[in-house]
Amino acid sequence: MIRSAIKIFFQHKRQAIKNLDETVLPPNFKGAPVLISKGLDKIKLQEARDICPTDAISAKEFSLDMGKCLFCGECAKIIPDNIQFTNNWKTWSFKRNELIVRADTHYNKPLPEQQLKFFKKAIKLRSVSAGGDNATEMELNATTNVNFDAARYGIEFVASPRHADAIIVTGPITQNMCREIQSTFDAIPNPKTIILAGTDAISGGLFNNSPAINRKFITENHTSLFIPGNPPHPLTIICAVKQLIGKK
Repeated sequence: MIRSAIKIFFQHKRQAIKNLDETVLPPNFKGAPVLISKGLDKIKLQEARDICPTDAISAKEFSLDMGKCLFCGECAKIIPDNIQFTNNWKTWSFKRNELIVRADTHYNKPLPEQQLKFFKKAIKLRSVSAGGDNATEMELNATTNVNFDAARYGIEFVASPRHADAIIVTGPITQNMCREIQSTFDAIPNPKTIILAGTDAISGGLFNNSPAINRKFITENHTSLFIPGNPPHPLTIICAVKQLIGKK
């Protein structure tokens, strides 16, 4: 039995990424955007703003809201010298307004004002898909596979909110899920917190103005962590939660 296990280990080698924080994604990965004001054509900027389906671009102050951005890159095709998407996947934030990237400023992942010390060794998450399209949900599933292995950092998903420390929300929150998501959050023992994963959860995304959406849960409860992306990368999700609980 032991000999067989050792044999399998040498055949498969170590599959988990050794150090997630130092991982570099391919150049074509669309991560944190960089905005450059030099040589900006106001007419082209307006075109880039108009093509954005979620109004993530502000032409008035030339900024881009990652909480609304779908990371489709269409705006960068119109003004490639002024809007560029880097492969920087460390895009989470602990405050909603810090997801707004402004011209000629380098986006730096902010540190939390206060780490959730209660969950420093481990955190249990209850995932709720509140009308999601399964994109972010699939990336959440990927965090538990052998490559990313979130469990080695004490990050685990649980089936019952009564066993959870936090709720991680995906999807824009539909009318049908508004009451249920609040009930799930209420069932989590104190202290507890909210994590929003994906553009839909943070801002409503493409569905923000739909009458089928009810964002009451977001406006009435405090959110501790915002993870942008459509969908966010597993690296972003894991390292964001790690930093939230103060895990190096």
